[in-house]
Amino acid sequence: MRIVCLHDKNEIEVLLRQNTFLHLYSIGDLDDFFWQHTTWYGLQENTLKQVVLLYTGSSLPVLLGLTAEPILMAHLLRSIIHLLPRQFYAHLSGDLAQVFAGDYQIQSHGLHHKMALTNSQLLADFDTSEVVQLTVENADEIEDLYRLSYPENWFDSRMLETGYYYGIRRGNNLVSIAGVHVYSPQYKVTALGNITTHPQFRGQGLSKSVTARLCQELLKTVSYVGLNVKADNAIAIACYEKLGFKRIGTYEEYLLNL
Repeated sequence: MRIVCLHDKNEIEVLLRQNTFLHLYSIGDLDDFFWQHTTWYGLQENTLKQVVLLYTGSSLPVLLGLTAEPILMAHLLRSIIHLLPRQFYAHLSGDLAQVFAGDYQIQSHGLHHKMALTNSQLLADFDTSEVVQLTVENADEIEDLYRLSYPENWFDSRMLETGYYYGIRRGNNLVSIAGVHVYSPQYKVTALGNITTHPQFRGQGLSKSVTARLCQELLKTVSYVGLNVKADNAIAIACYEKLGFKRIGTYEEYLLNL
């Protein structure tokens, strides 16, 4: 088997589409909006067998190594260790982090579920009349809300340019928000993210309402809606299940340092 650096979007997409929901982030990153920040490594034997993505569009590079065939993925990861940065974040299936144990210090950030919107009819059950669209002009108040209610989140303000951030206000204050980490109308995929509600306004169903509206708008241009959630976040998981999401896989997130 050969290790290759990939540049053909179509070749990459064919492999990733074998499990679209598992690879939503990677498929979305094929879009021109993200492509310039990506490096793709592949394992080939006549055809492409495995793909790893290194995304460098954020302050901390992110490695995506998700697979249903961990033995092949482990071979690919071992082969590219010398090409990886000194510090990066990683999404890895199963126990693939052990591939890096001899070279990196590894800090787990927990088991996560991948969830897919499989019953969009449930979105109509929620009142979205208070939900408003947010834009780049709202960036400061959005960042203020995240600092207060979701300080550990990853927020790329560039994603506001997509038009797919929505919120709910109480008075003049933004108190609930939902947005996207990845959005590609070309590839018909999106991954939700940055969903939170101000601590003083939780328990009122605001996150359900704002996420329902976001999904309704996204489904006008995409076919696949998914998200990642920590496996121990029972409240969030229950919220997403009521909206029509279903758990379709698990993986673990890590911070790796040389």
